[in-house]
Amino acid sequence: MASLNRPGGNITGVANLNLGIAPKRLELLRELVPAATTVGLLINPTNPAVAEPVARASQAAAGTLGLNLHVLNARSEGDFEQVFASLMQLRAGGLVIGPDAFFTARSRQLAALALRHAVPTIYQHREFVAAGGLVSYGGLTSDAYRLTGLYTGRVLKGEKPADLPVQQVTKVELYINLKTANTLGITIPLPLSGRADELIE
Repeated sequence: MASLNRPGGNITGVANLNLGIAPKRLELLRELVPAATTVGLLINPTNPAVAEPVARASQAAAGTLGLNLHVLNARSEGDFEQVFASLMQLRAGGLVIGPDAFFTARSRQLAALALRHAVPTIYQHREFVAAGGLVSYGGLTSDAYRLTGLYTGRVLKGEKPADLPVQQVTKVELYINLKTANTLGITIPLPLSGRADELIE
């Protein structure tokens, strides 16, 4: 691909913001748990195109925030218990779950584990928070689907993909589960709750 504006060839599409805002998730976690000095980042090593840039960006952000970031891997559901055992050994003050379809499909399971182990955790989708996760921050999936549908229509009407710039989802949403925050003994700062798109109780 030549560039997002002029992809060239027979390529175009819709890009989600989730890779670009990975460091922001770490900042939000720091706001929620300011005493935390050690946090985990969960990635799926079988998806290096996503996992590696997220890990690099998060490590850089952790350095700026004065956090000790430990990268943890999960390739299968069987790895989840070990991930949380490692977090307990590290005395981690929180967990950022990297963007990955494998984790998205297991949002309920990850939210339950985070709550059971009392680990403040942030992910990208509202479904994670609705299932009991503490907070989510990410690009709006419905926007990506809408843009994809519009592009599909344009291509079917004869436009060339190479002439269509790659669109990027620009809207991000913040969801906070107040019940989970209360269970974890976390007081949501007023500026943060004021920025939330939804406070789930």
